Amino acid sequence: MTGRGEPPEGVPENAAGGGEDEYRSVVFDESFVRAARLQEFSAQERMGEHARAVRSLPAHHFRTGSRAVIALVVLISLAFAAAVYMGFRNPYQAPVARRVEPLRSTVVPLAPRGTVPGGTAADLYATGPAAHFRTGAAGINLPMTRRTDNFSDSQVTTALITVKDYLVASSLDPDVLTGGTVRPVELLLDPDQTGQFERSMTRSADDGQHAAAGWLVRFDPAKVALADPDIRVQGTLTYSEAGSDTLEVVSDHTFTYALRPAVSGPQAAGGISLFTVRRELHFRFDREDLRLHRLELRTSYVQAGPQACSPDVSGALHPLLAGERAVSRGPAGTDPYATGRPAAALCGTLDVSSRQSRAPESSPGPPSPSAGSLRSHP
Repeated sequence: MTGRGEPPEGVPENAAGGGEDEYRSVVFDESFVRAARLQEFSAQERMGEHARAVRSLPAHHFRTGSRAVIALVVLISLAFAAAVYMGFRNPYQAPVARRVEPLRSTVVPLAPRGTVPGGTAADLYATGPAAHFRTGAAGINLPMTRRTDNFSDSQVTTALITVKDYLVASSLDPDVLTGGTVRPVELLLDPDQTGQFERSMTRSADDGQHAAAGWLVRFDPAKVALADPDIRVQGTLTYSEAGSDTLEVVSDHTFTYALRPAVSGPQAAGGISLFTVRRELHFRFDREDLRLHRLELRTSYVQAGPQACSPDVSGALHPLLAGERAVSRGPAGTDPYATGRPAAALCGTLDVSSRQSRAPESSPGPPSPSAGSLRSHP
């Protein structure tokens, strides 16, 4: 038999391509074999007792890879050490936890000298000390702000805006004034004070800590209604540092309300009367309060009249309306429109009734404080 015969398995599938087998692309050249991690022993070497089939190459073949692993481990260790060091040396230390103190409040009723005058809201405003006051939130003006040693200009502005929002919610919101809601006020308080606030709203007490009138202005809707939604306001805002992490704001504002009886009857014949509330409030902010637009109310001093010298001034205020008079009054006159630091008292005498007949041009500014001393709160 001559010539080349076909393989027993038949012609390969890739015979047309030159007869290359499918593993031609895998070439185990000499350099590949030398670089292998394991090498096979020769037949003579494998004949020895306890001989292994393969032997390991010297470690120098993998020196480059080992160095890369060591360098990576060192780099990770250095990065971790730097992070720990920067954590201890961080110049922005975490703020020290501060315990929020409960509100301390004083509410002083101011009794009228005689019968409460009545009339229309426009006439009463025009002839009274509040004639030059601005209306509503426009009467709560922010002062010029400047950064302090530890607080930026924007942080000071944030504190003042938060206080203004609190004054608007607690002194000008019609729903709050008539007892419909307290939520707008509560939302602005530090959470550590909400428990005291809620107890003051539900179980008011004249104990210096749980008087509703210390937190907000509220009238009994069954007896009193707003006769004019345009409440007259005037006052000041000041700020100062109380430490490297604490900012304080003091507000001193007088609010004048036009009121009428809630129901028609003989009492409504006297017309509308004015009711004045002076509020001096001290607020405190830490950096978390500034970030979350909330505040801590530290102290509250309130003078409100005309109302009787009732022993219960803890809840809603009890205005005396047009034509009414107080059975008793305090020992000396107290003018809620006067500037300067108010004096503490159990009860005072409202000393502006006779001045409400003056024309606005004859009283360009707030009247001076009345003479006389007041009894101090125990």
